[in-house]
Amino acid sequence: MESHEKNVVFAGVILNPATIENNMEMKNAAQSIESPPEPKVQLKDLDDLLPYVGDFGWYQRILFLLMIPYAFFFAFVYFGQIFMTVVPEEHWCFVPELGNLSVEARRHLSVPLVDDKYDKCSVYDVDWTEVIKSGALEPKPEWRVKKCESQWEFNYTDVPYQTIASQQGWVCDKDSYAATSQAIFFCGGIVGGLLFGWIADKYGRIPALIGANMAGFTGGLATAFTNSFWSFCVCRFIVGLAYDNCFIIMYIVVLEYVGPKWRTFVANMSIAVYFTFAACLLPWIALGVNNWQIYTLIISVPLVLSVLTPLVVPESARWLISQGKIDEAIKIVQKCSRINRKKIPDEVVKEFRETAKAIAKAEEELKNYSVIDLVRTPRLRRHTILLVVIWMSIAMVFDGHVRNVGSLGLDMFTTFTVATFTEFPADVLLILTLDILGRRWLAFGTMALSGIFSLLATTAPIGIPSASLAIVGRFAVNISFNIGMQYAAELLPTVVRAQGVALIHMCGYVATILTPYIVYMATIAREIPLLILGCLGIFGGCLSLFLPESMGKDMPQTILDGENYGLGQKFWDFPCWNRKKKEIANGETRH
Repeated sequence: MESHEKNVVFAGVILNPATIENNMEMKNAAQSIESPPEPKVQLKDLDDLLPYVGDFGWYQRILFLLMIPYAFFFAFVYFGQIFMTVVPEEHWCFVPELGNLSVEARRHLSVPLVDDKYDKCSVYDVDWTEVIKSGALEPKPEWRVKKCESQWEFNYTDVPYQTIASQQGWVCDKDSYAATSQAIFFCGGIVGGLLFGWIADKYGRIPALIGANMAGFTGGLATAFTNSFWSFCVCRFIVGLAYDNCFIIMYIVVLEYVGPKWRTFVANMSIAVYFTFAACLLPWIALGVNNWQIYTLIISVPLVLSVLTPLVVPESARWLISQGKIDEAIKIVQKCSRINRKKIPDEVVKEFRETAKAIAKAEEELKNYSVIDLVRTPRLRRHTILLVVIWMSIAMVFDGHVRNVGSLGLDMFTTFTVATFTEFPADVLLILTLDILGRRWLAFGTMALSGIFSLLATTAPIGIPSASLAIVGRFAVNISFNIGMQYAAELLPTVVRAQGVALIHMCGYVATILTPYIVYMATIAREIPLLILGCLGIFGGCLSLFLPESMGKDMPQTILDGENYGLGQKFWDFPCWNRKKKEIANGETRH
């Protein structure tokens, strides 16, 4: 039946308005009959209900603001360890017998010179009691040299406080300890992803969000009281359980209640403003308290506030529907509409209830699919493998740049802040360009740009020139990082999308286990980390060109849709150029 705006139903017969105007008697009869009902509302999913509730009203704005603490927790969990384990650039062996001498005098007497620099890991092997008795405070060429075995002294000029690494002597033979503890943190991230992913599906998003943050709180609190390398590693593993999950679950819940046209803004601005500001604060908290244990407590204790989550954050309506808890989902949606000062028509609620039942039934059918279905057919298999490898490259380059700030020859606290702040302009630029340039070429361009500037940084003098180029590389990979997961979600079919995105995310965790060791290679040569990161960036960027463009395309629903996705696209297709050609063609047609 045609729209009621064009025709009127009278006694079961469809009449054109012109006919009514020519027949006054029939028109009067039509006016005396009750107005025809609105056409039946068609609701395919929760997104179709949001216009009745409000796309971005006060309810969604409050949720957007409630993302602040979780974004802070994420930044604290992810970056916090950097300032617990940083080691001052200068250190040398401490000889207890020379404790009465000045720092310069005992270093000059006990530490051999190598290339006009005091050796960081060696000490003269002599009887220091006899040397002191002799009164000779000059080293002799014939003195033997041995590895330092006791304790070290540090020049706290560049890192003006004692960290657990300097406190426990994680230098020389133990200088890989910080990298190993960070790798163990990422192992915790893998376990946490599996554990809290299962909790989120089984018991709901809110319990998983609370659990992840409480793991970060417990591990962080215990970290402040560790007294050995292995106890530190155990605590960092526990904190690692919270990695990503302490924020991403909240991120997903909020996006569910925001209208589609606002999601790019909410998704990117929450990272650009909240996460970036929190990360930029970290080095100054460490410097302000001047004590690694107090610093650890300051960034860990706030996570306990997550126990208040059920009081302020709604459960995921999509999860409630998938569990058959439709009345609970409708109550949340109606609360949203009340706060937004909107009224959902009764027929819309009734239709949504029927739609929700169909969605719950479809969710049951989705359980018949697994990640194995992603590799059964050739094109979908190729896309899946490409997405996994590209995301691993992006994750390694991003995390590598984060941790390599100490090797750029400048004050690491300032450099970290400046490099981290690039997240803000990167996200703003992404919001402005993603739906113009498309995913494919923007992913390639930013990854390749990151790689090129990383490689250029190895050729520039240490200091401002090298650091500036590396920061541009960090800026570019920030954009790639935010494209990555959205691109994956748009290419994978609905029936395996959640499992596929989780698999790609998990592979990123595995890849980042290697990045602390890549950064550790700076102890061999400063250029090595940036060389590796540069090559990875260009490699990942080039692989992006072998994926289909997803901008403006319907997301695939079935495995067959995923297999056929992008057929007919050419390698040199540019979305903005294609759009311009289409507009010209349409203009010529109208003319």
